[in-house]
Amino acid sequence: MEKAQLGRPRAFDAEAALEKAMVVFWEQGYEGASLVDLTESMGISRKSMYAAFGNKQELFRKALQRYSEGPGAYVLEALRAPTAREVAAVFLAGSTQANTRPGFPAGCLGVQGALAVGEGGRFARDTLAEWRAHGQMHLRDRFRRAVEEGDLPADADPDLIARYLMTIANGMSVQAAGGAARDDLRQVADAALRNWPPA
Repeated sequence: MEKAQLGRPRAFDAEAALEKAMVVFWEQGYEGASLVDLTESMGISRKSMYAAFGNKQELFRKALQRYSEGPGAYVLEALRAPTAREVAAVFLAGSTQANTRPGFPAGCLGVQGALAVGEGGRFARDTLAEWRAHGQMHLRDRFRRAVEEGDLPADADPDLIARYLMTIANGMSVQAAGGAARDDLRQVADAALRNWPPA
């Protein structure tokens, strides 16, 4: 005979609720997303939210992780490309698609989430700055390898190239949030790649 379960089982799909929270943070930013907005979108009570995800900061961290594994997964995909130029091309193409994804807010959660915040949003600003720096560090490390392998010129600056790509991607996010179409962003990405250092 099976033992009775302790406590009541969750009456909601935690993954679906987290996806909805991610969209609210993406659309409204950390500070703009109220607990009412979050719980209404997630279809759960505040008590259920705290039990499943913790406080708003913890929920934000989990939503950002979900973004990294979903719409933002292009960063890791780019790092696996065989050449430095292909890394840049996949990164910028992924950024273009993520910034203009149908059914989702325009722009990037990692940029939009804390563009304008007051004291209450300092946590999100710092968390997202760290998140963006982490992505830039991965690009830099990949480009260092490209220099070592002769795929980039010996005098290429991996840190500068990574910062350049991240700046282009962040700018495309702001442009997308302002209404730029996918084709407009593709043209920006193509222009950025025309400045790629020759091997």
